[in-house]
Amino acid sequence: MKAITHTKYGPPEVLQLKEVEKPTPEDDEVLINVHAASVHADVWHVVSGLPYVLRLMGAGLLKPKKTIPGTDVAGLVESVGQKVTRFKPGDKVFGECIRGHQWTNGGSYAEYVCAPEEALALKPANITFEQAAAVPTSGLIALWNLGDGTLVQAGQKVLINGAAGGVGAFAVQLAKAFGAEVTGVDHPSKIDMVRSIGTDHLIDYTQENFTQTGERYDLIFDIPGNHSLADCRRALTPKGTYVLIGHDNYGRGMCRWLGLLPRFFKLMLLSRFVSQLRNMNFSMPSKKESMATLKELLAAGKIKPVIDRTFPLTEVPEAIRYLKEGHIKGKVVITLEPDNKT
Repeated sequence: MKAITHTKYGPPEVLQLKEVEKPTPEDDEVLINVHAASVHADVWHVVSGLPYVLRLMGAGLLKPKKTIPGTDVAGLVESVGQKVTRFKPGDKVFGECIRGHQWTNGGSYAEYVCAPEEALALKPANITFEQAAAVPTSGLIALWNLGDGTLVQAGQKVLINGAAGGVGAFAVQLAKAFGAEVTGVDHPSKIDMVRSIGTDHLIDYTQENFTQTGERYDLIFDIPGNHSLADCRRALTPKGTYVLIGHDNYGRGMCRWLGLLPRFFKLMLLSRFVSQLRNMNFSMPSKKESMATLKELLAAGKIKPVIDRTFPLTEVPEAIRYLKEGHIKGKVVITLEPDNKT
């Protein structure tokens, strides 16, 4: 099969299209004939090998442990392992092809990939494979950091800083689905897109600083992390909550060794004393249950993926470079044409 291969860390140019052996699923895995995959910030981190600490978190110390990048996938089930009970050949599925919450290559930039059964869901009939591939990682990050809806109550005021990005667009739609009044913050070139996904109020960050308007929010969902905690607390109600996702602008705003981890550790410590910080720990929700939630919201039309641009498998390096430019609205998706499959 054809696949993008990743044998050393570096810029997107280190990736190469090659013929490789078709994978065989383990007992709890599903072999997927890939129709689409998505590009997101975590892919850039693993391709570049930055920050260096991620290499100790699953990626591989000196070179990538897994040689095919990509974590999100949508396609047709080709075959299933002996212990798989939820899927059968011919099913249309979407999800992640990494186990648990690893920071590593997943293998979806290829014509076939194996994915754990627990990380998949059936694709809703009302969305395309390309739209489905745009959902998993960004959708899960948004859902988990909204507490699967527990952090948002109907009628509350929620601000999404970085509302036009992959995670931000899902966070806006999820908060709306949970009944919140949503304010979206982003660049003026992206405001129309943020408006189109149902945002109630818009802030152009080049003209207005949301921490200085006097407005108060029940939740601030901060993706870029470009304001201090003290500034953000001024924009929160006394019982409001601050959630940091922490986008490092593709290495331009981070320590090359530890990235944004020191900032997260600081927030974990402060969460014991600052009521506006949620209790932070290393426990993670069930991916199976969260994928089922995303599937239901997609099927009901409560969330809809926004795709900025698609690239063929042969142009994965160009897709990653385009992502890094920072101008995208929603997601970048890799498509595989059926005629190109073996």
